[in-house]
Amino acid sequence: MDSIEILPGVRITNERCLILDGEGPTAVLGDLHLGYERAMEDEGMYIPRVNTESIKEGLNRILYKYEPRHVVLLGDIKHDFRRSRYEARQEIGSVIDLIAEAAEVTVVKGNHDNFIQNVLSGSGITARDHIDLGGFRLEHGHVDSGRRPVIIGHEHPSIRVPGIMSGGVKMQCFVHARKEGVIVLPPFSPFSSGKDLTTDPVDTLAAALRCCDLPESEIYGVSELGLMPLGALKNLLDIEM
Repeated sequence: MDSIEILPGVRITNERCLILDGEGPTAVLGDLHLGYERAMEDEGMYIPRVNTESIKEGLNRILYKYEPRHVVLLGDIKHDFRRSRYEARQEIGSVIDLIAEAAEVTVVKGNHDNFIQNVLSGSGITARDHIDLGGFRLEHGHVDSGRRPVIIGHEHPSIRVPGIMSGGVKMQCFVHARKEGVIVLPPFSPFSSGKDLTTDPVDTLAAALRCCDLPESEIYGVSELGLMPLGALKNLLDIEM
């Protein structure tokens, strides 16, 4: 399936974004990590420059399919912690321009987004620490504001689903800690394979997840076959064992 309504007016999608329905839908996605390839080159690792174009293709699908009036970029828009070079600034600007042609854009700052306001200069957009929308706090997730319910990124969650022949498959996933009111988005960057979830809060990157009953969290895998409801994390890890 392409999307699942996990709460009234809240849909998660196989396009790795969340849709808040209301007076004109809002699409929420995060962890684009634009400029990733150049940052890797600086470390001596050369990879194909496909991140930005893949992100643009994904955004075009979202804009066409869900017709959002508002798009929230939930942090880590850029990859390099340092001041962005011209090339990275161009990449970020082209993505912002693509969205702005069809929808209002809100940029939420992530831990990678040092100097993001310099990059956004001239766009009329002011990067924010968070935004409150539809009864939800939307923030990147590296810092927990304590507000609930909350929608975050930052964790890059993934899960390994066992398989009979191949030994299993790793997939990015959404996490919904229903009791605690925490929803975690998968990364939008195609270069992120994800960070495998465990039931130990110490292993989490996102501060809000450390206060959750992780074994009971609901997991939804993103796959080529569509969005897959996988049940509680504890059951998945029991199968893996």
